[in-house]
Amino acid sequence: METLEYTDVNAHIVARCKEGDRKAQYELYKLYSKSMFNVSMRITNDYTEAEDVLQESFLSAFRELHTFKGDSTFGSWLKRIVINKSITKVRGRRLQVEPMEDHQDFADEGPDPAQEDMDYKVESIKKAIQSLPDGYRVVLTLYLLEGYDHGEIAEILSISEATSKSQYSRARKKLLSLMQEQMFLS
Repeated sequence: METLEYTDVNAHIVARCKEGDRKAQYELYKLYSKSMFNVSMRITNDYTEAEDVLQESFLSAFRELHTFKGDSTFGSWLKRIVINKSITKVRGRRLQVEPMEDHQDFADEGPDPAQEDMDYKVESIKKAIQSLPDGYRVVLTLYLLEGYDHGEIAEILSISEATSKSQYSRARKKLLSLMQEQMFLS
C-alpha cells in the first residue's frame, strides 16, 4: 500500500511569514482567526477573554514562528497555542475541579414555545455547556470538540489521566442533567 505525503496547503504563506512578510501574516490571520476565536471562546466562555487570547496567540505564533518545524499543519500548531493560552486565562480565574455533589441552580428563561427546531437545540446545548463549571467545561471541550485524548488533556492541564476521565464523565452527567432539566422546564 502506497503512503501519501501530506503537505500543508498554507506552507507557502508560512514561509513568507518566516521571511517577515506582513501581508502573509495578515493572510494567516484571516484564514485562522475565526476558528481560533471559537476554540478560545469554548474554553474561556468569555468574549473579551477570547479576543485577548486570540491576539496574544497570533503575536506569540508570529514571534515564535522560527520554532515551527512543519511536522504538523500551521493550523494545528496555532490551535495548540490558543488552547494553552485559553487554559492559562481560565486558570487565572482559578480553574477548579468540582465534585459531583456540588450542585448549582441554573436559571432558565424558558424557550419560545414556537421555536423547537435544530437551531434551538444547538443553542440549548451551547448554553448548557457554558453553564458547566470551568473544570468540567474545559475537559469536555478539549475531548469532544477539540479531539484531544485523555492523555493529552492530562498533559495540557497538568492533571492525571484518571482525573481527566472522571472530569469528562462528570461533565457528561452534569450536561445531561442540565439538558433534562431544561427540557422539563420548557
